[in-house]
Order: sequence, then C-alpha cells, then structure tokens
Amino acid sequence: MIEFLQRIHPVPIAILKEYAAFCKPISFKRKELITRQGQTERYLYFVLKGYQRSYYINEGKEHVIAFTYPPSFSGMPESFITQTPSKYYLECITDSEMVRIHHNDHMRMLKKYREIETLSRKATELILIGMIDRHYELLAYSIEDRFKAFCERSAHLINKIPHKDIASYLRIDPTNFSKLLAKVSI
Repeated sequence: MIEFLQRIHPVPIAILKEYAAFCKPISFKRKELITRQGQTERYLYFVLKGYQRSYYINEGKEHVIAFTYPPSFSGMPESFITQTPSKYYLECITDSEMVRIHHNDHMRMLKKYREIETLSRKATELILIGMIDRHYELLAYSIEDRFKAFCERSAHLINKIPHKDIASYLRIDPTNFSKLLAKVSI
C-alpha cells in the first residue's frame, strides 16, 4: 500500500506508516455487499486481493459504474468525502481482502499532515480524470471503440470479471459484447 501511495505523491515514510497504522484489515466473501445504497460510506478501502464492482439499480436493472482490484482504492468516493448516503452499491465479485481507514482517522491525518492532504487531493484528481475520460468514452465512442478502449486499458479483467458486468460497464448488450469478444483480438 505504501508503495502505491508513494507513486501518487511522495510522502515521508514515517508519515505514511502513521497513516497506515489506522488501516485495519478486513475480508469479504464473494457476492458480499460492502456498501449499500442509502448507507453512508464510513471507510476508505485499499484492495489487497479480489475484485469488486460498484453499481446502481434503475427500473430493476443493474448498471455497473466501476471495478476495483489490487492495488487500488475502493469504496464510495462521493459518499466518503461528503459523508452523505451512497446512491449505489459496492459488492465483491470475488473473495476480497482489504485494509480500511475510518473517515474520522483519515480526516485527522489530513489535518495533521499537509503531505497526506496533498496525497488525498491528487488521488481524488486521478479518480476525477478517470471519470471524465469514461464519461467521454460513453458519449463519444461507438460500441466497438468502447470495447477496444477497455481492452487497451484493462484487458487483464476480461477473464477475471463476469462478461455481463463488463458489458454493463461499457453500456453494451451482453450479446454484442460476446460478438466483440470473438471479433476483436485482445
């Protein structure tokens, strides 16, 4: 985790170790909900093992928003930051191991160390940039171009995550996803 955080923004090791001391290990089973719609996200997670998906339900249909996996953060960022109820769900696709820090401890460390505040801001910026890029792809790319962009960025997920979830994430009908999978070389 410390190595991952250092790539986002260099922070003295002693400060990162103090931050990491607040992080507690937690495990989840496959299909277990980490956060439910309407629940306020109290933790910021760091994924050590496993795959997760965030999704919302509209008119009885699941719509996948994002996937998390090692090494990355997980949780409901807007709910965690604003301490307001989440609008969607976070569920484990596979058994998962994470460490998590409580919002209060995270905020305490942000106030105590400018370096942690900068790290948090830069991590949030990376999430925002990723969301803007994804939004652009969904609006401007054809189905095939969305699929190709996903494969360029995340080909390693093709055999790790159910294809119906990837299809939902890409806003592609599962039948068309299967056709693209057979047609486009990865």
